[in-house]
Amino acid sequence: MSVTSLKTLNGKAGRLQMVDPRVKRLADILVDYSTGVKEGDVVLITSSEAAKPLVKEVFRRVLKKGAYPRFIARWEELHEIFLREASEKQLGTLLDIDLEQYKSASVAINIDAPGNLKYLSNVDPQRIALRQKATRPIMDHVISGAMRWVVVNYPTSALAQEADMSLEEYEDFLFSATNIDWQQMSRDQDRIKDLFDRADEVRLVGKQTDLRLSVKGREAIKCDGHENMPDGEIFLAPVEDSADGHILYDFPAIYMGKEVDGVYLEFKAGRVVTARARKNEDLLIALLDSDDGARVIGELGIGTNWGITRFTKDLLFDEKIGGTVHIALGNAYPESGGTNRSAIHWDMIKDMRSDGEIYLDGRLVQKNGKFIF
Repeated sequence: MSVTSLKTLNGKAGRLQMVDPRVKRLADILVDYSTGVKEGDVVLITSSEAAKPLVKEVFRRVLKKGAYPRFIARWEELHEIFLREASEKQLGTLLDIDLEQYKSASVAINIDAPGNLKYLSNVDPQRIALRQKATRPIMDHVISGAMRWVVVNYPTSALAQEADMSLEEYEDFLFSATNIDWQQMSRDQDRIKDLFDRADEVRLVGKQTDLRLSVKGREAIKCDGHENMPDGEIFLAPVEDSADGHILYDFPAIYMGKEVDGVYLEFKAGRVVTARARKNEDLLIALLDSDDGARVIGELGIGTNWGITRFTKDLLFDEKIGGTVHIALGNAYPESGGTNRSAIHWDMIKDMRSDGEIYLDGRLVQKNGKFIF
């Protein structure tokens, strides 16, 4: 019998449901490793009916830890109704009870299981923006360090279709990226982080690519499964005026669901001076001109999750692909030591697994996606 997300067996005792062991393993990772739930914690679990098998296993695991699980239901239909029919006052109001439930919790586990990735396509973007602004205090609290948190996808047909896979293929893909030895991943990342922490200059070489960046004085940060699942990258902020050279991106750059394909950028003194694209070049130029910081690199990331092997148009996975690098134009993360500020933070992914090289201070440290220690 093949393994599926939820097996159903029929017998004399009635209908018996057995959970895919990969779902239970992922629940253990989220609770034990990613968020480190302990006795007495209040744990907010946010998801939808589509992710019920994983929600139930996380709920059970939280209880076994002696903690207190609280479930927050997220329905796409209700969200759409609210955004379409609420008054501007309602859209712009964050109720105290909504914020207080996060302030009263110590852990947040967000399980994303969309049924339709396009359900807000025809909703007025200004109404969406008004609601996002109103709920920003929740996000600010979550990422402030006041609580432990993790975000994860649960396999749905919508996610599988977006990734050009069958549901079964997408399940295999997702679990191969999440259900790994994260302690070992973290140890492996320590070696890579050490290489970059000791370097002054990074040089990326590949197809129509030769780009130099200074990282002098900047410390690399490893992402090893404690906030995003899957995870698997190290990132740092290059010195703002250091980028010099050119780069061609192999994968489409996705911005707000729109694809900009064949992006080619040239840098001088840290700024993009030439930008071209085969598809949606107008959007590329418009975003680069959105403010003064949009043409400056805010992040250099190195993908370290070799369980992710293909591009899916989902940044949660794509920027972690082992053997890739990603460079984000725009805003730098403060914890990385970067000072660039912009309204955008746009990750673009370069595949280094074929004819790609990374040099640190002139020394070859990665060839065709594999590190050389």
